[in-house]
Amino acid sequence: MDAFSSSDIQKIGIGLTAMGVLFTMLGVLLFFDGGLLAVGNLLFLSGVGLILGLARMQSLFFQSNKLRGTVLFFSGLLLVIFRWPKVGFFVEAFGFVNLFGNFLPHVIIVAKHTPVVSKIFDLPGVKQAADYLQGANQNKANQAVDPASSERGGKGGGGAV
Repeated sequence: MDAFSSSDIQKIGIGLTAMGVLFTMLGVLLFFDGGLLAVGNLLFLSGVGLILGLARMQSLFFQSNKLRGTVLFFSGLLLVIFRWPKVGFFVEAFGFVNLFGNFLPHVIIVAKHTPVVSKIFDLPGVKQAADYLQGANQNKANQAVDPASSERGGKGGGGAV
């Protein structure tokens, strides 16, 4: 099987996720319409579930370091369903950023290499913001990978001879 091939279930999941994003965008554009936001959220979650599978989705949402994001995301979803769409959307968005914030540098890199979208990243304000977001997350990643490198002088060599 090819590395880029996907099963029919995953293709359906991609479609459901895209429809979820579309419904959510329409809900926001139509002044936070609760019905569209709720349908968009449910389609998005079911699509992610079909793409990843149940076990991987469970491990994504219920990691101990991502528990705050999970609670906020699902609390926002419930607020949207129970007729508080504006508050629920912002709580859910904050939870989404907490859950998927680590993927932001990767999304920026892919977007910079996309033919039409890459021209947007050449604009003055957008370029600095994207570079800042990429740099902030890369610095965190570098510190997490080798925190002792600063103690060794950054060269990674042995001790004193």
